[in-house]
Amino acid sequence: MQTELSKTLGVEHAVFGFTPFPAVAAAISRAGGFGVLGAVRYTAPDELKRDLDWIEAHVDGKPYGLDVVMPAKKVEGVTEADVEAMIPEGHRQFVKDTLAKYGVPELAEGEASGWRITGWMEQVARNQLDVAFDYPIRLLANALGSPPADVVARAHERNVLVAALAGSARHAVKHKEGGIDIVVAQGYEAGGHTGDIASMVLTPDVVDAVAPLPVLAAGGIGSGQQVAAALALGAQGVWLGSIWLTTTEAELPSPKLIEKLLAAGSGDTVRSRALTGKPARQLRTEWTDAWDSADGPGTLPMPLQGLLVADAVSRIQKYEVEPLLGTPVGQIVGRMTSERSVQAVLDDLTRGFEEAVDRINRIAGRSGQ
Repeated sequence: MQTELSKTLGVEHAVFGFTPFPAVAAAISRAGGFGVLGAVRYTAPDELKRDLDWIEAHVDGKPYGLDVVMPAKKVEGVTEADVEAMIPEGHRQFVKDTLAKYGVPELAEGEASGWRITGWMEQVARNQLDVAFDYPIRLLANALGSPPADVVARAHERNVLVAALAGSARHAVKHKEGGIDIVVAQGYEAGGHTGDIASMVLTPDVVDAVAPLPVLAAGGIGSGQQVAAALALGAQGVWLGSIWLTTTEAELPSPKLIEKLLAAGSGDTVRSRALTGKPARQLRTEWTDAWDSADGPGTLPMPLQGLLVADAVSRIQKYEVEPLLGTPVGQIVGRMTSERSVQAVLDDLTRGFEEAVDRINRIAGRSGQ
């Protein structure tokens, strides 16, 4: 599964795997794909440095990248405390009442939340980049579109390609104008933040809009047949995230959450603002239902919502409160029916890709050529 882009980056398969787990990122690269570590959960530079050191020691010299979350426009002088002060008391009370309704215990005294979404704040992301640029990363991806111009310049000075996620052709053109190198066309089916256009429509639209920039297809992809379809639509690779959540190398905090993922069907997700304030596809739970209900206070804009619910999410995960327990995940969750190694996932992708290509060749009368 090689394309011009995968050859440029020196990887065997044009499979780009986004994951918050260092062990998964390293395993993807070792298996012939391109592992991309999500940095949003790293609140301290030393934590990111520790995990990049680990990846360097376990990636066998293969290339890998980093995904950050930062706005294109710079905002000066805004601290986390400033943002926290903007959260209305009524929203804080709604969180307390919802947790009390389901009997979610408090964290132990002095125990900090393990899920602080401060990585949405620009200065935190910049601190992450100060660390990351000391490592031989080959790709910098930004989940909020084109990063600021000075960040793009810093990356290019270090021979690091820059990718930006787009949910429409219009957004993709803006990314191209911002000087990025790769557009990730993320369809409606994808887990996490996503737009309104399905992958089958979005991918060729973006390919045409930003040519000759390479495009990666994302959203609803979890089989080799779907990889073949993405390449047939003009993409130079695929960007996969959800499929890695149930791999044996992943570090999901809850066995019950893994069980929920393995049992879920493709219709068991919802696009909700409950987690971050922006529409993000995730497992539908009584937590998302509460926030999306007409009886609720409504969600806050990013990054207020993420800061508001951080402690609550940590409590739900720690105590495995099943009705509220969820995670960002795409519609491909219906195909995630067993725990497999990263290598096994890559093997299935390549096998399915070969089968799809053979099928098309037979249809086209090219069998055996």
